[in-house]
Amino acid sequence: MTVARFSLARVMAVLVKEFVQIRRDRLTFAMMVGIPIMQLTLFGFAINNDPKALPTAVLSNDPSEFSRSFVAALENSSYFRIVKRVTSEAEADRLLDRGEVQFLINVPQDFSRKLVRGDRPSLLVEADATDPAATSNALSAVLALNDTAFDHDLKGPLAKLKSAPPAFDVRLHRRYNPEGITQYNIVPGLLGVVLTMTMVIMTALAVTRERERGTMETLLAMPVRPTEVMLGKIMPYILIGYVQVILILLAAKYIFGVPIVGSLALLSVGVLVFVAANLAVGFTFSTIARNQLQAMQMAFFYFLPSILLSGFMFPFRGMPQWAQSIGEILPLTHFLRIIRGIVLKGNGVQETLPHIWPLLLFMAVVIAIALKRYRKTLD
Repeated sequence: MTVARFSLARVMAVLVKEFVQIRRDRLTFAMMVGIPIMQLTLFGFAINNDPKALPTAVLSNDPSEFSRSFVAALENSSYFRIVKRVTSEAEADRLLDRGEVQFLINVPQDFSRKLVRGDRPSLLVEADATDPAATSNALSAVLALNDTAFDHDLKGPLAKLKSAPPAFDVRLHRRYNPEGITQYNIVPGLLGVVLTMTMVIMTALAVTRERERGTMETLLAMPVRPTEVMLGKIMPYILIGYVQVILILLAAKYIFGVPIVGSLALLSVGVLVFVAANLAVGFTFSTIARNQLQAMQMAFFYFLPSILLSGFMFPFRGMPQWAQSIGEILPLTHFLRIIRGIVLKGNGVQETLPHIWPLLLFMAVVIAIALKRYRKTLD
């Protein structure tokens, strides 16, 4: 049957039908409203490319008024927050390796004596430069302190030391990434982003695909436990995940020149736990969604905060505390610390374990939810 002419009434009928469909699909409607709100919140409040109050440790072998003035000037710059005073180089190195501090201020033993004599002593500022964006502004602020840090101390006979050149010198040591090459930070992190995206999406479609193809009833009739179904669904993707890891690491090494100084065996363990955690998330989404479109929507809703709040695109310590708390829950946050620590710092088991157990805990909670949801489909 042909329609003779355009009818506004028919357009309105289709329009009303579409609104009814949107109202019935509550998940899609929630995504339409929730994603813009989440983006506005994250980009408006959580994202900050100029992190301040960065955790800093002080190793002072010269407890004089000059060293105290320099440390006070650092804190007054708002870029540094003194969280630890260490007594040895080994303890300082351990804090930097674990990522517990971003900077280390090293005051040499004869600093004040050389300063008074006009010998221009040097202060050493060491930075964890695995993320150059997180340290660049802070390091610039350090260099600006040469002329102002001792304004209240260089008086009377010492006033002549305020003339050019500055009374002391600041030496910067960018550890783990001396040249501040962005690829050293981005490429290893990209491995975590790729695994998160592919693993969650592929497994999110696992059960919903069965349902849409009409093979779900056959799967449910099989004499298998929910745990066995889950393992059978996710194990092939673990192999796929390792193939992706090998390709990206080869590209990182031979195309981008990223140094891989840590243990690949330890990295493979971290990859296994991270991949399993993401596959569990995808499987959970597949047990909740009624179709593949909903599964994809859930995967995207999970992926967006993961990439924004993990420290991949923006400095993690630049975010407010509430955003950091959310980021600490996400597997990608801990995996970025694992892979950057192993690849760039050469971290071992002791430095890696504090980031493994949050992944295991996250995976256990998500698996429990998935099994509970899957049991409901068996009724």
